[in-house]
Amino acid sequence: MADDLPPIVVVTGANGFVGARVCRKLVERSASVRAVVRRSGTAPALDGVEERIGNFGEPAFAADVAGGADTVVTTVHPMGSDRRTQERIGVEATRTFAMAARDAGAKTLVHVSTAAVYLRAPGTGDVHEDSDLVADDASDYGVTKRNADAALAAVKGMTRVLVRPPAVLGPGETSVWNTLRPRGMRDDEAGRHAVPEATFAWVHVDDLATLIADVATGRIAASDDPARGPVTGGCTPVNVASSPATQRDYYETVTRALGVAAVWDDGPGWTGSIVADRALAWGWVPTVTLDAALREIETGLRH
Repeated sequence: MADDLPPIVVVTGANGFVGARVCRKLVERSASVRAVVRRSGTAPALDGVEERIGNFGEPAFAADVAGGADTVVTTVHPMGSDRRTQERIGVEATRTFAMAARDAGAKTLVHVSTAAVYLRAPGTGDVHEDSDLVADDASDYGVTKRNADAALAAVKGMTRVLVRPPAVLGPGETSVWNTLRPRGMRDDEAGRHAVPEATFAWVHVDDLATLIADVATGRIAASDDPARGPVTGGCTPVNVASSPATQRDYYETVTRALGVAAVWDDGPGWTGSIVADRALAWGWVPTVTLDAALREIETGLRH
């Protein structure tokens, strides 16, 4: 990125829960944002954001929207769809977009992955960036996100950063943990079951977006050592997670707000943590406390 010019950053899924927050953080850092959406009028209405309408996985559109950009940020994944759809959009289209962006001259790609790519069975302990990944019999989401990471690792010629958050908290109509999961818990007793002392790994969407924007704009500089920053020309995974929490913390908050009872199971649960030492060493500092995040959930559900 030229020191005297604002960086140009392309964001796919710019009207989504994470994508919209990333656009806002990028604008705060004086970036020029190309917000890729499928429907007109759905990109964040912010100065510095240019709405671009199209299919990010279509090579000609991808090449056009990424032309002259410094960085591209990919956030699209059809979570909840069948595995074939998740493979087609989350893996194949993401790989196509990455290759087109590289060929158009983009130097950096930041991909929103997930901690669901890691094996987190009871007894597996803490999760680092080099921990074991899920097998093919895991959830469709975990497997297809794992496959997307592998596909991007194979796209040589640009710096790639795989950002791996656990549960992403924060208000929004499409927020899984603040809105969609609680709706299911309200409507179906089966959704209220949890192992109370098992880990609830989380990060707030604003803190997640901060890390993404800082990498995308070069505030977190590339390095030759993943302990100091994204490896230049390499593919660097980075975990991003906030303070420790348990399933009891989350489920009690939600069920109390809904006026229903949580159901505690006796089975074993994963009690490790998502270790975010790499992100912290890069200078990332989470700012939203667990109490604040849970209070935000409860307030939103009560109103």
